[in-house]
Amino acid sequence: MKPPGLLYRLVWLNTGLVGFGVGLGLLVRARLGLDPWDVLSQGLSRHLGLQIGWVVDVLGAVVLLAWIPLRQRPGLGTLLNIVVVGLAANATLDLVPFVPGLAWRVALMVSAVLLVAVATGGYIGAGLGPGPRDGLMTGIAARGHSIRVVRFSLEVSVLVIGYLLGGSVGVGTVVYAVCIGPLVHLTLPRLALPGPSRTL
Repeated sequence: MKPPGLLYRLVWLNTGLVGFGVGLGLLVRARLGLDPWDVLSQGLSRHLGLQIGWVVDVLGAVVLLAWIPLRQRPGLGTLLNIVVVGLAANATLDLVPFVPGLAWRVALMVSAVLLVAVATGGYIGAGLGPGPRDGLMTGIAARGHSIRVVRFSLEVSVLVIGYLLGGSVGVGTVVYAVCIGPLVHLTLPRLALPGPSRTL
């Protein structure tokens, strides 16, 4: 099977990134807790008076700077991740109203986690570079550390800081932490495009 061209990969990538941003916006609207990095983004957004999507984008750019001493190489997908996810999250928050009733909020949370899992498989599967946070994790792990330990340490750190800043921690945080890894393990092989990954 011939590997798809760059245009096809870009469409695949941006579909995944938009889906990821929409999933984040739905998690915010569910009001049952966010994933660790977005707990930090929400906490910062409340102090800065900005929509969470803008903070997600700025935080992604700051994290990308940490790649420099780790000698990680960004891909086109890495740079688009910094822009697209936050814009999609903000658009979702503008369009989706608050949802009353616990049952509907739980349904929204579950839908959001599933959407993020599919979207993650899509944007990583495009092979145009990892997201800033993923690259930070793999870059540190490449220095001889266990990737599980690195991921756990990073996510606990940003979760605690975000919580202290007023970010939302709840059952959604636990569901996301427990489910997202196994779900992406299922979606990524099915959504990965053939051919080598590309960096800048």
